[in-house]
Amino acid sequence: MISSRDLFLRNLAQTSDFPLMLEIVSAEGIWLYGPDKKYIDLISGIGVSSVGHRHPMVIDAIKEQLDKHLHVMVFGELVQTPQVKLAEAMVKTLPVPLDNIYLVNSGSEAIEGAIKLSKRYTGRHEIISCFDAYHGSSHGALSISGSEDFKRAFRPLVPGSRQIKFGAIEDLSEITNKTAAVVIETVQGEGGVRTATAEYFQSLRQKCNQEECLLIIDEIQCGFGRTGKFWAFEHYNIVPDILTAAKGMGGGMPIGAFISTQEIMGVLKNNPILGHITTFGGHPVSSAAALATVNILLEGSLIGAVNRKAELFKSHLNHPAIKEVRNLGLMMAVEFESFEVLKPIIDRAIDKGALTDWFLFCDNSMRIAPPLTIEDDEIRQACKIIIEAIKG
Repeated sequence: MISSRDLFLRNLAQTSDFPLMLEIVSAEGIWLYGPDKKYIDLISGIGVSSVGHRHPMVIDAIKEQLDKHLHVMVFGELVQTPQVKLAEAMVKTLPVPLDNIYLVNSGSEAIEGAIKLSKRYTGRHEIISCFDAYHGSSHGALSISGSEDFKRAFRPLVPGSRQIKFGAIEDLSEITNKTAAVVIETVQGEGGVRTATAEYFQSLRQKCNQEECLLIIDEIQCGFGRTGKFWAFEHYNIVPDILTAAKGMGGGMPIGAFISTQEIMGVLKNNPILGHITTFGGHPVSSAAALATVNILLEGSLIGAVNRKAELFKSHLNHPAIKEVRNLGLMMAVEFESFEVLKPIIDRAIDKGALTDWFLFCDNSMRIAPPLTIEDDEIRQACKIIIEAIKG
C-alpha cells in the first residue's frame, strides 16, 4: 500500500526540494498530532490559527452553517447571513470611516483587490511598496513584493511598481501625484518582524494625504490580535484608506478581505459594472468561522494577554547563540548568526516536539507566532525545547 508520504511526493505539487514532511492527522489547541508524535505549533500555520486549532466556538459555527447552506452565489449578489453578520462585526472593530468590506478567499486576493481599487479610484497606476515586503504570490501581489530573488524568474510583472525603504522617512519623498497607492505592512512579516516608528507611519499618512494617493495597510499577518491590539495600525494612531486582512481572520478557514469606505469601494460598481468579482469569496462556512473568531477575540481575554505572553517568551529565550529577539506582541523573530546556524536548530526543535520556521527574507531568524491561546506553562515548555535544540 502506498503511504501518504509517497503520495504527497508523487501527486502534490512541491514548493521546494526539502518539504518538512511532517504527517499531521489531527490538531487541537496549540498541538499538532502525527501518527505517533505531537508537536507544539509555534507558527500557527503562518499566523492562521490565532485562536488555536479547532476552537470549540469556531467548530460550532461551522457545523451550524453546514446544516443551512454552502455556496449559493457569487459574492455580492445574494444576502447571506454569515457574510453580513461578519461584515457588521468587523466594522465595529474599525475606526471611522472604514465601513465597507469586500470578502475574498486569501491574503493574495485581498491585495489584488486593493491594488485594483486604488487604481480605479485615483485614476493612477503607480504602486509604491517596500523592500523586503511580502504581499503574496499571485501576479499583482508578487509585483509589489520587495524581494527581487522571488520576482526575477517571473518577469515581466505588472508595470508601475517600485520600492522604498521601510521605516525611512526620507524615502517618503518618492511618493508623488503620480502614485495611486502606497502598500505597506504595519509589521514586516517575511522581512523578519521589522517595525517602524509612530513618527514614520504618521509622516506616511500625511504624505499620502498631501499627494492625494491612497494608503493601503497590509495586516494579513499582523491583524486580528496578533500584536496585542485587534489591528496593528492602532499602535500608531493612523487610519488607512484601504486595509487588507486574511490568515488569522478565519479561525483556520480560508478567507480574506479588503476594507475601505463606501465612497472608495463604490467605484467598483460601474465603469465597468462588476469591477471586481469573486465566486467563492465570503464562502458562508468560512464567514461563519470568521464571525466566531471575531467574537472570540472581542469577548475574551486573548488580545489583552498577548504582550505578557510575549514577555514570558523573551524572558525564557536566553542563550549566547541568540543575537536578538524582535517582536510586536506574539509576532516574534529570534535572530541567530546565520541560516547555517539556525536551520539545524529548527530541525532539532521539530525532533524534540516544537514546530517553528524561518522567514522568507530573513533566513537567520526563527519565526515564533503561536496561537494566542498558548498558556504560560506551554510557553515555558516551548522555550525549553528551543534552548535544548540550540545546545544540540
